[in-house]
Amino acid sequence: MARGPVISNTIRRLRFDAGEMTQKDLAEAVGVTRQTIVAIENAKYSPTLELAFKIARTFDKPLEEVFHYGDPPLD
Repeated sequence: MARGPVISNTIRRLRFDAGEMTQKDLAEAVGVTRQTIVAIENAKYSPTLELAFKIARTFDKPLEEVFHYGDPPLD
């Protein structure tokens, strides 16, 4: 079954580059649960625009460097 475009992200790499920030640390910084960060990292949940900006701002990155919208990888 074909899937439409998905939102992917670089959060895991950004956390690692930020001194191995934990999912819990990021969650607390942006006001969500760790489970929400896990779901976003795994592309199981698309964040609200406000949350996406908060995450990008936490890493001092433009939104486009954190989130990408496009076709899913071929399986």
